[in-house]
Amino acid sequence: MKKDKKVFSSRERAKKRKFKFYGFWTLGVIIFLILLNFIIMPLTGSVPRVNEITAYYGDNQYVRIGEIPLISAHRAGGDLAPEETMKAFELCMAPEDYAVDIVEFDLHITKDDQLVLLHDSTVDRTSNSREHYGKRNVKVKDKTLAELKELNFGENFQTLSGEYPYKGLRGTEIPENVKILSLDEILSYLTTLRGDNLNYIIEIKDGGKEGERATDILYEKMVEYDIVQNTIVGTFQGNVTNYFDEKYPMLKRSASIIEVLDFYYAFLYRVNKDYKFDVLQIPKGLATLDLGSKAFIDYAHSFGISVQYWTINEQEDIENLVNAGADVIISDNPELVYSVIHS
Repeated sequence: MKKDKKVFSSRERAKKRKFKFYGFWTLGVIIFLILLNFIIMPLTGSVPRVNEITAYYGDNQYVRIGEIPLISAHRAGGDLAPEETMKAFELCMAPEDYAVDIVEFDLHITKDDQLVLLHDSTVDRTSNSREHYGKRNVKVKDKTLAELKELNFGENFQTLSGEYPYKGLRGTEIPENVKILSLDEILSYLTTLRGDNLNYIIEIKDGGKEGERATDILYEKMVEYDIVQNTIVGTFQGNVTNYFDEKYPMLKRSASIIEVLDFYYAFLYRVNKDYKFDVLQIPKGLATLDLGSKAFIDYAHSFGISVQYWTINEQEDIENLVNAGADVIISDNPELVYSVIHS
């Protein structure tokens, strides 16, 4: 016996056609929006959104219209000396062939509530901690400042010529200037040497309540050493960004990654908004795209926002950003940046 075919009424057939029509239409809109937002509009990123900005009369000292960029030593110049150690800062402060306008460093909070300079949350990469403590992934927050002072933070530093000048040094052999630094130690050294003739980019690495506690301590030290006006603070931690805005709105801060992307799309579509940050710090990967264009920099300058780029270690990248009008170039090799800018 043959199976009966399903018979659709004219109303059902019309519904089916309508469903297909709206389904294709919706899919078409989605595809168009994807093309518009991720291909079409980004391809216009070199097209000016505002008239060229030729002057600035605001109070953001990091906007450098018509001037050469400021040079920032990333991690105090991690290509030239063990990163964020006193040795690196000594090179920044007394160079023979270059000058640094800004020092950049990161902070973690220790077990005894001291702020120390370190990029990673563990001390494994930059020190001899695995040998010293007999285990991996030793976190800053689990050690006191005195315990961290036992380590050699030049252990894994490699010079540009491929040498390891501090490897294997232990105990009293470890130079004091390649041990971990407290915030007090470095601010005492820098302010004594340069006073207010130096700027700072300081990043809070901890999140949660530890990050908020670190922020409180940092602010106390900024006031004590009179560097509030000379400092840009930043973080990758969302709660710490909110804490900056709620408790310390007087501080100049850099945009979070989400805020950078939000500003980029505001640039593409010329959306005027109010921003809580004073500085856009753009990573190298994005700097090679529209976010490194003169059009983007001019747009940021129209809001009085400084545009800074990290970590820029290649001559061609430095030249491109200088020509685009970058305000600050943050590099592991400030000597190279200086030579390119002043050549």
